[in-house]
Amino acid sequence: MDNKKVAEVTFGTLIQGEYERIKRMKSTTEVTDFGKLNKIVIGILPGDGIGPIIMEQALRVLKKLVRDEINCGKIELRTIEGMTIENRVDKMNSLPENVFEEIKKCNVLVKGPMVTPKAGEGLPNLISANSLLRRGLDLYAAVRPVKIPDKNIDWTFFRENIEGEYIWGDKGIQVNEDLAIDFKIQTKEGSERIARAAFDFAKRNGKKNITIVTKANIVKLTDGNFSNIVHKVGEEYPEIQVQDRFVDAMCAKMMDPEFNKGMEVVILPNLYGDIVTDVAAEHQGGLGTASSANIGNQYALFEAIHGTAPNLIAEGRGEYADPCSLIRAMGQMLQHIGYGEKKELLDEALDICVVTEKKLVITTRKEDASAADFTDYLLYTLERIV
Repeated sequence: MDNKKVAEVTFGTLIQGEYERIKRMKSTTEVTDFGKLNKIVIGILPGDGIGPIIMEQALRVLKKLVRDEINCGKIELRTIEGMTIENRVDKMNSLPENVFEEIKKCNVLVKGPMVTPKAGEGLPNLISANSLLRRGLDLYAAVRPVKIPDKNIDWTFFRENIEGEYIWGDKGIQVNEDLAIDFKIQTKEGSERIARAAFDFAKRNGKKNITIVTKANIVKLTDGNFSNIVHKVGEEYPEIQVQDRFVDAMCAKMMDPEFNKGMEVVILPNLYGDIVTDVAAEHQGGLGTASSANIGNQYALFEAIHGTAPNLIAEGRGEYADPCSLIRAMGQMLQHIGYGEKKELLDEALDICVVTEKKLVITTRKEDASAADFTDYLLYTLERIV
């Protein structure tokens, strides 16, 4: 079989797989009601690099906020072993089946950053564990809040988390030495459910604006369909204004008051969402300040959006990593499972510690606060405002 024929057969197989995935999306619409659960199991995935260090501090905060619920058995914390880079390399599997089975026994998960091997790093070129978790648990909505109070910015990003350029990221076709092809996937079902999640959030939280970010003027089918579907869903929410922005303009001008006027909830396809939310997090104060919720109908996963910081570990400064990203992820998780008042309390304490008082500052330098020092300060602040 020649290269062209192999490419045609491969593409046909991929298309058939998407038909099957669409069928699954249509058949799995039941949403977990955490209020009806006798016990909520929170799985803890510490991660790699600075992950276990900042997870330790985030767990201190979580245990304080839900101490009574843990003591009475309403909430169980369960550490999931086996997702370190060492074990994944040893098994040559980014998501070992036995580990995934334990993960699926939890209702929600909180995850530290995990190594995704890259070419030239001396590790096998394994698929991203993050992507496999999102796909395996069908976590289709990445929800990332960004707040910059002094600029009157309070944005919530809804990034489509499954499709786009990433779903077939490891399935491109090398037709011959002259031609390589990667793909971008958009489905009606995938776009509708992320749109509905964003509009429902906006309605529940009194938001009046949805901003769609694409490159639909150039990528006319996938991006065009995405925008059209979001507008179509928006017709069911007449009280919410819908507007479009192009992704390049969004990255360049998001801090321009005229450009971002009225912006509240932002909905984006997968790749654009990855890039734009990182840019927005840098404006907020850096990736170390930002968290992400990955929401599906049955499961949810909450995480920091930064990496494992190997330079901090190599230089012996891992203990000085900023734990705020994972602490904020704990707050998002508490809100998701029905403890919104505890998230509000945590947000108030973080604003005092990070924005107003700032008695301790984390810079990752040893002469400044460590992760444990900052968490001590945060816990003390929580005591003061209760």
